[in-house]
Amino acid sequence: MHLLSDADTRPPPDAYRLAFADPEFLLRRETRGIRFQLELLKPDLGMAELGIENTIVVFGSARFREPAEAEAQWQAAQASGDAQAIRRAAALRRNAQYYDAARRFAQLVAAYSQSCPHDKQLFIVTGGGPGIMEAANRGAHDLGAPSVGLNILLPHEQEPNPYITPQLRFKFHYFALRKMHFMMRAKALVAFPGGFGTLDELFEVLTLVQTRKSRPVPVFLYGSAYWKRLIDFDLMVEEGVIAPEDLKLFTYVDTPEAAWEGIRRFYDLPVACPVDGSSPPA
Repeated sequence: MHLLSDADTRPPPDAYRLAFADPEFLLRRETRGIRFQLELLKPDLGMAELGIENTIVVFGSARFREPAEAEAQWQAAQASGDAQAIRRAAALRRNAQYYDAARRFAQLVAAYSQSCPHDKQLFIVTGGGPGIMEAANRGAHDLGAPSVGLNILLPHEQEPNPYITPQLRFKFHYFALRKMHFMMRAKALVAFPGGFGTLDELFEVLTLVQTRKSRPVPVFLYGSAYWKRLIDFDLMVEEGVIAPEDLKLFTYVDTPEAAWEGIRRFYDLPVACPVDGSSPPA
C-alpha cells in the first residue's frame, strides 16, 4: 500500500510560471548554484550602491547584554533564589562590559570617518544579531553613521538588531557566502569573546590571511584574559601545528582605544581623516 508523503500532498509546481519568478524551481537542489550567485550578488550590489567600500568587521557573542539589562536579570535571579539562574545572570553581568566596549569601539570608527570623503570612510559590519553585534551597530548609529548587518537564517529565528541601516540589512541562508561578504571589503577584524560562531568566523579570517588567500588585515582579539584562557596558541607553536610567525596574525587588546589605535597604525592613518582624502586604507 502506498503511503502519501508530505511531498505528495503539496500542489504540483506550475510549469508555466517564469523560471525567475518560480520559488519552487529556485529552491530545487539543482538550482543551488544560482542561489549561491544571488546571495553573493544582492548584498554586493546593495553595499556598492551606498558606497560601502572599506569596512571594519566586529564579531562576538550574541548572548551578551547591555549593562542595564544584565543588572536587571541579575537582580531578578537573586530574588528568585534559583542557583542556576544566578550563575547565568552572574556571567551576563560580568560580560556586559564587552557590550559597552564594542559600542565604544564603533563610536571611535564612526567619529574618525565623519571627516572623511565618503569613499574613504570606514563602516562597521556585524553579523546583524543581538549582543556584541547589536552593540557595534548601535555605536555607529549613535553618531548617525551607516552600518551593515549580515544576518543568517537559523532554526531559531534571529531577528536583526534595530541599529543596522535599513538599506544595509541583509539575510543569508549560506554561512559560506555570508563569511565571504565579511571579508570582501574588510580592512580589519575585531573579535570580542564569543562561542562557536565567533570562533568559526575568527579562524576563517586567520586561515585566509595565513594562506594568503586574502590580503593581510589587522586582527584584534578583544579581552586578552578570555582569549588566552580559551585558546593556547603557544601550545600550537610548540606542537608544530602553526609557525611562530603565525602569532603575528593577531593582537590582543583590552580597550576600544587600543583596537582603534592598532588599526590606525597598521594603515598609517592620521589622528583625523584629512578632508582631501589623501590617506585612505589600501
